Amino acid sequence: MSTQRRSLLLGALASPAIAQPWRPERPVEIIVGFAPGGATDLDARGYGAAMERILGAPFVVNNRPGAGGEVALAAVARARPDGTTLGTTNMPGIVTIPIERRAQFHLNDFAAIANLVTDPGAITVHAQSPFQTLADMLNRAREAPDTLTYASPGVGTDDHLQLVLLMALTGVRITNVNYAGDAPMRTALLGRQVDMMGLNLGASAQNRDNTRILVQAGLARSRFAPDVPTFRELGFDITMASERGLVAPAATPPAILERLREATAQVAQDAEFRRQIEARNSEILYESAAPWLERLRAREADYRRLWQTTPWSG
Repeated sequence: MSTQRRSLLLGALASPAIAQPWRPERPVEIIVGFAPGGATDLDARGYGAAMERILGAPFVVNNRPGAGGEVALAAVARARPDGTTLGTTNMPGIVTIPIERRAQFHLNDFAAIANLVTDPGAITVHAQSPFQTLADMLNRAREAPDTLTYASPGVGTDDHLQLVLLMALTGVRITNVNYAGDAPMRTALLGRQVDMMGLNLGASAQNRDNTRILVQAGLARSRFAPDVPTFRELGFDITMASERGLVAPAATPPAILERLREATAQVAQDAEFRRQIEARNSEILYESAAPWLERLRAREADYRRLWQTTPWSG
């Protein structure tokens, strides 16, 4: 056999192995910046289960709450870029945290995989609260500045920023109180430790026991809470939502990113994953890596301008 024929044969035999798509060689860790049981955590667990079905490798969730998600995102930014560490993102925290403080990460530290879910903000009070409407709450806040308390999952989160915008538009002063996630906030509200909470509509609408939702922050009323007015209906130009997606460390190799992105696109169409998201009163909002990253950069510029006029550091 000639040298040329031998080289062609060896190349043909080797090419199938080279063409095999990447598959994780060890469990993939999904780092979540909020406590177990919250919407971001549950989304991550559903995503991990779907990715296991697609890639045939285990996915495990690691909850690392703190600093409105900064602790978790910083861990992702520092992780080995081999495809076995992913992080959940929450809009706007992924772009606002580096604006409001000297953060341990920046947007450039990540490779975008995709956005998957959207869930509008909401303000909820205890069922026995004297506030029947948003107007009731605002009137009380005007009468007694700084006395009302508002639970949020951290400075710069969507739940906190909707309060910042509301205070800027109305001139009221309400005290923000940070918690590690949905469950601690709900516990504080039900225990009457805070007057209201900024919890996304999905979680708020899913369990209305002993609570009353005053307002939601979507462009239009959610099909999951058609009785709750939007800020816009009430005369306030506020729209805010937790958009939840996935990122990897910035230096992750292109072939690995391509496989993760392909698999994530399949997750967005996975019947069981979609059922779980809708069961939590949230909506699928799949956006592939390139347009999602472009939109994140545009929103980052918007929030930098907002910071100049309305700092939200507390």
